[in-house]
Amino acid sequence: MKLSSRIIILAIIVFILFVSYKILEPNIIDKNSGSKEGLERIRIKGDYPIDLQEKLSGQPLRDAVITEITAKFLLNYSYPLAESPWDVAENIATERQLHPTDCKELGSILHAMTKARIETADVNRAGTQLKMTFTLPEGQRLVFKPKWFPRDKVFTGIYEGWDRHNGELVAFHIGRLLEFNRTPLVIGRKINLRTEVLPRATSRLKRTFFTKGNSTCFYGMCYYCKGESTGVCGEGDVLEGVVILWLPTTYQLSKHNHPWRRTYKNYKARWEADNTYCTQVRNVEMYRTGPRLLDLIDITVLDYLTGNADRHHYETNGDYLDSPVVILDNGKSFGNPYHDEESILAPLYQCCRIRFKTWQRLLILQDGVLSAVLREILKQDPISPVLTEAHLVALDRRVRGVLAQIQVCIDREGLDTALVKDDYTS
Repeated sequence: MKLSSRIIILAIIVFILFVSYKILEPNIIDKNSGSKEGLERIRIKGDYPIDLQEKLSGQPLRDAVITEITAKFLLNYSYPLAESPWDVAENIATERQLHPTDCKELGSILHAMTKARIETADVNRAGTQLKMTFTLPEGQRLVFKPKWFPRDKVFTGIYEGWDRHNGELVAFHIGRLLEFNRTPLVIGRKINLRTEVLPRATSRLKRTFFTKGNSTCFYGMCYYCKGESTGVCGEGDVLEGVVILWLPTTYQLSKHNHPWRRTYKNYKARWEADNTYCTQVRNVEMYRTGPRLLDLIDITVLDYLTGNADRHHYETNGDYLDSPVVILDNGKSFGNPYHDEESILAPLYQCCRIRFKTWQRLLILQDGVLSAVLREILKQDPISPVLTEAHLVALDRRVRGVLAQIQVCIDREGLDTALVKDDYTS
């Protein structure tokens, strides 16, 4: 075995033991040490009855990790707030994160988003897809993205179909699990178009409502909104969707072309034909130093996991070289659970750079941990079930794919080059 491979394996073993200790320490006690139940638990402190290989890859550790991560990220919808949920959401946001990882208030903010009365409803012209903007009694705004397709609908093309509302929701929670925390807050909500929206709709939104059979429908105003033929209908009067919290008032977005954007035409972009393309990107000042390139590679990981190949632009909070990327527009996700679009990983495999912390989190979420934790988190959502089992299986497969690609980069560039430690992750 190559020396470099031995070093990598040793580093992973040490890391997993360290992570296991940190995750399990609060719940590791010795009172069960003499019982069968106690022997089945992995006790990092003191001697343990199973060998190293079993501890590292066996079911006990995996189950313990799933239990602890699930407990950490489950939402408490009834956590008491000392002030308005919208004020809390504003106050917990920092320049680089919309919420901290350990945010007890998050569940209550999300719960308020799904229960608050709609004061006004209007069209939303931003982007190309159909959506509405809701204003709540205290002036807080939400974006509503509707359900278009059943959960098991499969899309074979990269750009096929309207946005998937559940893609926005799942991307938010995977962003939490990876501790990026730069995706706007999202939760499922079912609205009654006839009683909640129509009486409070602006005239321009109201004009786009129509009836189809026994269902209430609307087509709104957007680039692809062309009349009733492009409208969306509820089941009767009720339409499922997600609501997305408006960004904090302190955020000033600046839009940029993504260096790895597709042409959306019948010819390839430069990056698709040249695997040395990252060298050209890094000659541009904003990608040469600072967090920008690493931010984009973080998003690359998220997009690959969710199957989103439609990242043609990105937005930053501010317009400076170290301005953080905000992860918006995740609707082209979860189109095909049977296909992994490897080209999404181009920024990673062409640059061979990724944050050390991102690699750590992926290691923890491998071996089925991601799907197991996500399954429990998504059960809490008002529009559960959010993903099919096939999509959950795909997520675990793609975690393995990202880690395999990172390993190729480590073999090629070395640990110190491929895994980057920086100070821009919070």
